[in-house]
Amino acid sequence: MKRTKILRVSLTALALVAALGVPTPAAAQNAKEPYPRMAPVEQYLMDRNTEVALARSAAPEAVSRDATILVLGRHGYETAIEGKNGWVCMVERGWMALFDSPEFWNPKIRGANCLNPAAARSMLPLADKRTELLLTGHSKAEVIEAIKTAFDKKQLPALEPGAMCYMMSKSSYLTDNGDHNGPHLMFYEPVKDDAAWGANTPNSPVLSINYWYLSEQAYPQLKSFPHIAIFAVVVDKWSDGTSAPKM
Repeated sequence: MKRTKILRVSLTALALVAALGVPTPAAAQNAKEPYPRMAPVEQYLMDRNTEVALARSAAPEAVSRDATILVLGRHGYETAIEGKNGWVCMVERGWMALFDSPEFWNPKIRGANCLNPAAARSMLPLADKRTELLLTGHSKAEVIEAIKTAFDKKQLPALEPGAMCYMMSKSSYLTDNGDHNGPHLMFYEPVKDDAAWGANTPNSPVLSINYWYLSEQAYPQLKSFPHIAIFAVVVDKWSDGTSAPKM
């Protein structure tokens, strides 16, 4: 169960990453909802050097040392360091989770991830667009419509084969619930059959979720979006090689 919670919050990234889901009116009015709206933008920002270090810690040093590093500004992600190996490391905020996540606006979320070149080219544009729209005050529904329009106009790239990312930082904070962090890898695939990966089966280290699944219930037009399955594989070491708690 803990692994499922970690996956739910860390989807993103990039997935942007980004699993699109929309809360129902009843949920939006729930007085117990911990983060019902966006906090002041300052609460999501970090010291630049601290954010660079956290972003790099998403992957082993051999990978992240030559990666491009992004940091969050008031209007979206900015390049802090230009890399040379095609990888991109960044720190996701809570809005990279499912849109109906109760922690969508949680200002404590800091999900360090490092995208390989294929994911940087095909998944990062989704994250950038989503972040920029939300930071400029667009509603979740407006973001979904804008992404749909961008897909329709072929302004967003298709998923590239081999897209994946590392989320192995010891210092990430992925959720308020239970364990706040856990090292894992995420693979993005245009498949519909979890059995092909042995995902979501007893004792399997592989978890899977459809990127757009929850949104389809409220926004049927998302059924026409490119199918993206996210497979998360839990690992037993942090990026610095030290052992992580057993999940």
